[in-house]
This record gives sequence, structure tokens and C-alpha cells, in this order.
Amino acid sequence: MSFLDKIAAAVTPAATDDQRAEARRKIQGLAAGEDWLAMIVQQHQRIESLFDQARTAHDAAGRREAVRALAKELTGHAMAEEAIVYPVVSEDSGKTHAAMAYEEHAMTKVQLAKLERMDPMGEEWREKLDHVCSAVQQHIYQEEDSWLPDLVEKASAEDKAFLNQRYAQEYARYCD
Repeated sequence: MSFLDKIAAAVTPAATDDQRAEARRKIQGLAAGEDWLAMIVQQHQRIESLFDQARTAHDAAGRREAVRALAKELTGHAMAEEAIVYPVVSEDSGKTHAAMAYEEHAMTKVQLAKLERMDPMGEEWREKLDHVCSAVQQHIYQEEDSWLPDLVEKASAEDKAFLNQRYAQEYARYCD
């Protein structure tokens, strides 16, 4: 853990498993009426599953394949959020949330690129994967606990229609 990571953890401690589960339960309830939000939650679940696949793969080829699938999913998800969701978050929920989200996405991409160049059977690889997973879990928690519910509450009907139409299109650009 870097010095900056330690400071960030002290200021905003990581959510517990129970807190993440409660946020997921609430966001799934909100997603029932919002197609764009349902897609985001499904992608969050897929991302979590891909971290598990990378962690449990038994050989180097399996770990590399899992990380490539994870990187593809995270990139498609991030690009759709950055292009479609975060501009609306910035307008309706706050520029600070959007700026933090963009930064977290960028750092995740950097860390995944490092992970791809490491020996997938080494301890350093496992530590890096765990570090990235922890950061992504915290990011997902922030989105599901406050940023996205806030957006559901504050976004206009026009913004929600835009999110419903464009989020799927933007995600498909990278992942279909």
C-alpha cells in the first residue's frame, strides 16, 4: 500500500462487507425502474466475478485470460460511465464526485496494465490483484451507496431518458 493509499484509507476507511451488501441491496431496489442503473449494477457484479476468476485460476494462462477479461469489462464499464453517467453526476450530484470517479478509473487502468506485465504466478501479482480489487470494491461501494442513488433522485426525466438510451450504446462500443 502506497503512502497516499494509507492516507486515503485513514480519511475514508474502506466499506465493510456488510456495508457493501446493504448498498447493493438498496441500489438493486432503485435499479428496478432504471434500465441504465440495472446495467451498471449487473456490470459491477460481473466485475466482481472476474476478480474472483482471476484470483482462483490455477495456472498462468488462466490468470492472464481472467485479467484480460477483467480489463475489457472494466474498460467498457468505465468508458460508458465516463462518457454518459459522470457528466450527469457532475451537473446533478456534484463535480467532486465526478472528478473522484474519473481519477479512480484512471488509476485502475494503470494498475491493470501493470498487472498484465507481472508474473501471474508470483506473490507480487497476487498482491497487486488484491490491491486493485480492494480499490474497485470501494469505488463500487461509493457509486452504489451514494453517487448513483443521488443521481436517481436528482436527475430530470430527460436526463434519465438520455442515460437509458446512451449508456447501453456506449458500453456496447467497447464490449460487444
